[in-house]
Amino acid sequence: MSTIKSEMQEAEARSKNDPLHLIDVDHIRFNVGNAKQAAHFYASCFGFNITQASDLTTGARREAQYLITQGNIRLLLCSGLSSTEGSCEHVRRFGDGVKDIAFTVFDAEKAWEQAIRNGGESAYDPRSYSDDTGRITMAGIKTYGEVVHSFVSREDGYAIPRIKDGGRFAPGFSHRTSELNTFNDANPCGLKYVDHCVGNVEEGKMDQWVDWYDQVMDFSLFKHFDDQDISTEHSALMSKVMASGNHLIKMPINEPADGLRKSQIEEYLDWHDQTPGVQHLAFRTDDELHSVAELRGRGVDFLRIPDEYYEGVWDRVGMIEEDQQRVKDLGILVDRDEEGYLLQLFTMPLQDRPTLFFEIICRRGSQSFGKGNFKALFEALEIEQNRRGNL
Repeated sequence: MSTIKSEMQEAEARSKNDPLHLIDVDHIRFNVGNAKQAAHFYASCFGFNITQASDLTTGARREAQYLITQGNIRLLLCSGLSSTEGSCEHVRRFGDGVKDIAFTVFDAEKAWEQAIRNGGESAYDPRSYSDDTGRITMAGIKTYGEVVHSFVSREDGYAIPRIKDGGRFAPGFSHRTSELNTFNDANPCGLKYVDHCVGNVEEGKMDQWVDWYDQVMDFSLFKHFDDQDISTEHSALMSKVMASGNHLIKMPINEPADGLRKSQIEEYLDWHDQTPGVQHLAFRTDDELHSVAELRGRGVDFLRIPDEYYEGVWDRVGMIEEDQQRVKDLGILVDRDEEGYLLQLFTMPLQDRPTLFFEIICRRGSQSFGKGNFKALFEALEIEQNRRGNL
């Protein structure tokens, strides 16, 4: 036991000596048109609890911010309180969407300094916020498009373990209660944490951003899919998955490939002001059937998978723990690799612009991304693109 403890202490010491060691996804910031209404949407449809807020009632004068949580997922919904706020311009250009994927680190200032030395461009300089509860330091660097990665270090009462136990998120936040929270606690959707975050970039730019994550963030290539893997009769794309040193954080990066018609990446860019950005967030669950059934019952619209998909899937995937008929009834995709299998399903766009959706994923050993499902998935996406007049 003492040997194991010593090894853990040595590993922690090495991590503290690495400024870019990422401990966790601290939070994901959404810029939205109305944070209060958005919080109720995600609470009602996806089972997030509205736990804290910073707004006019707490002394905030620039932005309203609502923290919604589920498992170890923390989404920060932000809307400007005047037209001069940057979040208002972001929403005008792109609609509601992800602005910041923030990482918990041991020292935010040192992480930011190292990223700058590695060639990163500052989004904002280190800044600290403190009160009687504790202290938070944040600093940001720019990644693709208008997306930012913030480094967040937390001290005393603002440490992540305290936040997970219901402590205050940051100075200026107050706790909120809601009947929705009571309902969600009694009827959980089972979303545990962020599995991966997917970015769309312009054609020919994927490798540039792969190199950026390698050089600036010390990530490494985890998986690679080319246009032979991800293609249909009409369109194709390429994707590379970058992962942090401990493989805790995974960032797939997509670019369009040549095809007869417009790919989903091109559709995204058309409706995202020709600017790269976050296409979808994947949330991990331990029980795909329960999570998808609960979300469907709350009115979440998922991509429709054709019945023909299930005619051959079991020959390809083999035996699984879950009931096969239930998997089909719920329209869930299944894939297997050398390490195990996974179940996944994708929502329809979360707003009127087809620029952001969620993935619900359950891993039974597999660490891949559903390569065997790509053709069926993209054919289903093309059906929806055609309905929107964007194929």
